[in-house]
Amino acid sequence: MQWYWIVLIVLGVLVLAFVIFMMTFGRKLQKQQAEAEKQMELNKRTEMILVIDKQKKKMTESGLPNSVIQQTPKYMRRMKMPIVKAKVGNQIMILVADNDVFEILPVKKTCTVSMSGIYITELKAVRGGSVPKIQKKKGWFARLKEKVAGAAKK
Repeated sequence: MQWYWIVLIVLGVLVLAFVIFMMTFGRKLQKQQAEAEKQMELNKRTEMILVIDKQKKKMTESGLPNSVIQQTPKYMRRMKMPIVKAKVGNQIMILVADNDVFEILPVKKTCTVSMSGIYITELKAVRGGSVPKIQKKKGWFARLKEKVAGAAKK
């Protein structure tokens, strides 16, 4: 047997082992995510908030309590997160929003939101207006198709 066949067999075994590892790891993460969503659903409450400011910041720079920052994984601390500064009742709080909610959350307006702890999960109503729809961003391929169609019409 030639040496390159041995190399190919070893690489094949390594790739197969990697795929099996990723499948089992993915299943574990899916179970954890389902458990977390179930807990969030149990702790969900509706609140009226006045959104003061919203920004995407690193978790360490956001002003969240140290106990929250210490509970998050290290790789998440460096990522930018959607942070909302809002007045809830008579307190000013720093909250974390879902990415879809963060995009449509109006600044300087009173909103009714669904919250689980410090996490804003859903925008239910906006005082003095309607809830904007979440606009799906077009992908790269769809934008390319539009350019080609526009160029063909000219």
